[in-house]
Amino acid sequence: MDPRTRRQADDLLRRCRAGLDATTLRREVLQRLRRIVPIDAGFFATIDPATLLFTSAVSEDPLIEASSRFLANELEGKDVNRFVDIAAATIPVRWLDQVTLGRRHDSARYSSIMRPLGLGDELRVALRSGETCWGVMCLHREDGSSGFNDREAAIIADLAPHIAEGLRRATLIAGFETAAAPARHGVVVLDADACVVSMNEAAERWLAEIAEEDWSTGGEVPLPILSAALAVADPDDEEADAPTIRVRTINGSWLAIHASRLFGTASDQTVVVLDPAEPGELFSLILDAHGITPRQARVVALVLRGYSTQQIVNELHISSHTVQEHLKAVFDKLGVRSRRELAATLLHR
Repeated sequence: MDPRTRRQADDLLRRCRAGLDATTLRREVLQRLRRIVPIDAGFFATIDPATLLFTSAVSEDPLIEASSRFLANELEGKDVNRFVDIAAATIPVRWLDQVTLGRRHDSARYSSIMRPLGLGDELRVALRSGETCWGVMCLHREDGSSGFNDREAAIIADLAPHIAEGLRRATLIAGFETAAAPARHGVVVLDADACVVSMNEAAERWLAEIAEEDWSTGGEVPLPILSAALAVADPDDEEADAPTIRVRTINGSWLAIHASRLFGTASDQTVVVLDPAEPGELFSLILDAHGITPRQARVVALVLRGYSTQQIVNELHISSHTVQEHLKAVFDKLGVRSRRELAATLLHR
């Protein structure tokens, strides 16, 4: 980087370490990225690390009006440069001109959504901290021959882990102490176009707890519910697991969103169930937010089931020394001193 770009990047990194909430962090990141890489429109979403489904998003014009179409394109799984593929890549940064070799029209997203909005190339990045993906960004350029390049992608790739770490810290700071849930068993039925067919009173109370900014999807339901509904497996696959998204509401409680297809109806319908997130549903999120690695998490899970060190050795085929190393790292990250404190801390939350 040249000295000016380095100064701007350092300023962005300072904001990532400032303990900002997720919404403020996303807005400031998009604002500061413009001083580093030319951007004409930006989209920055948080995701559920377990499902990679959107939980909240900050969008800029002209992207806002097409939010639901972008989401449907992403979750249909047929286009190029999808976030789920980028999140699994060694280098989690790709741009449309790169993956299509300059043939943007090969992407249905460009032809049917971006080009009518006057947008051309897009650069997408998955924001990973360690092995956990906390969010995604899509940076757009106005339509024209000039797209993103290797240098710009390298800059974004360098910044991405720091932005992801900011999101991880925001989740940790927000906490997992559940507030009083507004209702149980909220039910929303959506038609094939994701329009509301019916809902119960509990669902209305839950919807009032979802942040206002997450209603800018161009539809009748907020982003996390639309994301869960569109992610439901093919209606012919009755064995597929229903997706679940964990969302923190404006009152501090955690909401679990479950979606599944309804069969035997006159038209394709999806039912979305809204419930307070159970401790078991938040378990992996708590560990991820504390930076617990997958190997450490496997040890923690067995400790909570009452396994002794020797039983963990036999179950995971690792040495007792490795078990103790994993536990020491977990104790340090969670601020506890024993297995008893570990269990009390996690089960209480």
